Amino acid sequence: MANQSVTTVRRPRADAVRNRVRVLEAAKAVFSAGGPDASLEAVARRAGVGIGTLYRHFPTREALFEAVYRREVEHLGELAEQLSSQAAPVEALRRWLRSNVEFVATKKGMVAALALAVHGSSDLYAYTFERLTKAVGALLDRAVAAGEIRSDIKPEDVLRVLAGMSYMHDQRGWQTSVLRLVDVFVDGLRVQSIDRPQTLPAHCANPGEGGKRTLGRKGSRKRRK
Repeated sequence: MANQSVTTVRRPRADAVRNRVRVLEAAKAVFSAGGPDASLEAVARRAGVGIGTLYRHFPTREALFEAVYRREVEHLGELAEQLSSQAAPVEALRRWLRSNVEFVATKKGMVAALALAVHGSSDLYAYTFERLTKAVGALLDRAVAAGEIRSDIKPEDVLRVLAGMSYMHDQRGWQTSVLRLVDVFVDGLRVQSIDRPQTLPAHCANPGEGGKRTLGRKGSRKRRK
């Protein structure tokens, strides 16, 4: 029999792949709750693996942080594609932005170490910006094409607003407040029909007219003859 040279590409074992995924999922939960000082031992315990297994996959804390960060960004990109085919345009945008709040919670928990990771991997933020801009841009284009939201909003604008809302809130329970603001923001992007009567706020209404007063088509009160 002739000798044959066979080049074998060694693939990770199935259990090794599962362990890596479990560590990443555990790290996301632990860092979101415990911040940058959360121990890697806590991550290993939550993942159900030994600390040696964690270090075999992620030799440093920064390596783990960067892997979690990249994984979350990739998930958000995939989510935008899924929502484009599963939800109405405005609802798809709303759900994607609400998912971003969870991403920010994870990012907040590891922001200090991420600074170190970015210093050693200068393409991390560039990758994040490109991936998220593309994702939200596709959702915006779909909603604009459907005539449901204003057309002068850019993907970068949306990301800036989301970051501003998220990073101005650091107190306990901040996510609930930001999710409410996300809903307010999305509702503000909607295109308003000029033919729809507008009801004045309660504090502007005339009590003698049942507490409600509507505006005319051009937004001015109808004059009495």
